Parts: sequence; structure tokens; C-alpha cells
Amino acid sequence: MSLHLSELLDAAERLGLKAGDAIMAIYYRDFAIEEKADKSPLTEADKAAHEVIVAGLNALPESIPVLSEEDTEGFAGADANGRYWLVDPLDGTKEFIKRNGEFTVNIALIENGRPVLGVVVAPALEVSYLAAQGVGAFKVEWGEGKANQRQAIRVAGRPAEGATWRVVGSRSHPSPDLAEWLETLGSHDMVPMGSSLKLCLIAEGVADVYPRLGPTCLWDTAAAQAVVEQAGGRVVTLEGEPLGYATPGETLNPHFIVWGH
Repeated sequence: MSLHLSELLDAAERLGLKAGDAIMAIYYRDFAIEEKADKSPLTEADKAAHEVIVAGLNALPESIPVLSEEDTEGFAGADANGRYWLVDPLDGTKEFIKRNGEFTVNIALIENGRPVLGVVVAPALEVSYLAAQGVGAFKVEWGEGKANQRQAIRVAGRPAEGATWRVVGSRSHPSPDLAEWLETLGSHDMVPMGSSLKLCLIAEGVADVYPRLGPTCLWDTAAAQAVVEQAGGRVVTLEGEPLGYATPGETLNPHFIVWGH
């Protein structure tokens, strides 16, 4: 059975929220922190979210392979249609450990190397961003006094000549190349932010550009890239090519820039 992208988006949104609940159940108590081979931290919340999402995706009527940060070995490649789910169960583990709220659940659907669907849930901030090709890009705020409805979002467009650029940058990963890049940009204000929320700020038009001149992996960017692109923005390499996902065996992204125009 084949599901339409809008149905897959609904399913991914439900799973993202469910994973967010699993994360928040751990967030407010003591939790164990392990260290992965690359020295990055891993918590039980990463594992709990991974289990929720993978079980949910595997239970869908349409069988699509899943590549999760927490199980790269279990991924055998894209299906015959060039599709696979790309998941970061907890993006911004350092932010989770600091308990600053700036962490996300990322679920993307890749088709022929492009992210055609993305769900980004920030459970501590009670906000999510979602998009699918042909459906649009949306922000949902929930919690007390919030609408809990999908609100269409759009990038801001290029700042006027001489205006101050609103630049979003990493809270936990400053880059030595960044200062040089910003000098060429001109007048700017810097907004620090954790996880894939940086791309989402571009998508909703509250920031203009996000230069990432440091390491990221495929699962860090795909879901939010879908949101940016469906909101009218661009996520491109330093050579100007769209950030792609056709070779999931190479999990590191090149440096990239997210533009809100």
C-alpha cells in the first residue's frame, strides 16, 4: 500500500511528538550519559526516542528503510524507489544535557537524494516544524494558551541593501572559519541556537542566513532542510549545490549555508 506524502507527514508528526514525550519523561529526572566512539554524548533519551520512531515507521503500511543515527549498521540502503527515512532521535544531546530546551527530534523522508518531507519537534519548547513537497511548510505551537494548529511559514527574503543580516549560529559548535565568512557578509546580528532549530528559524523568517562551516551529519539537517525548502529557502554547499542525501554511506555533510531567500 502506498501512502501519499501528506499521510506520511501526519504519521511522522505523530511519531515525532510521541518520541518527544519519551524524551521529556527522562528530561526532568537524573539520567545516565555514555560516550560514543566519536566522543559525542549518548543518553537513554536518545535510545528511547530511537525505539519509538523506528517501531512506528516499521509499523506503517508502506515499508521504507530507516537510517537512524542510533542504528547506522541496521540500514541496508534506499529502496527501489530511492527512498529511505532519515532519523535523528535526539538532535542536540549537549543541549539536552544542559537542559536549555534547544534539542529536537528529526524525521525526514529522502527520495532520490532529496528531503521531500521533514518533521522537527522541540518538545521542551512545545513547538514543531513540518513540511512535505506539495503540502507546504508549517509551524505548530502547543501548550497552554497556544493554538496547536498548523500555521503556514515562509522565509523572510533577502534583506534590503544596507540592512543588518540576522545570522543564526551554533551554540555548542563555534567555528574558526565563521568570523571570516561573516566579515564578507557585512553588518549582522548573531543569534545563537542549538540543534536543527537553527534551520527552522530561517524557515519561519525570523533569521536570514545560517552558515555552517563545521561538521554535521545527514540526520542533523535533512528534516529541517525539507522545512526550509518548502518555506522558500535554500540549503546549499559552498559550491552552491543543494545539500544532498544520495550517498547515505557517507554520513558527514560538507559545509553549507542556509539562505532565507
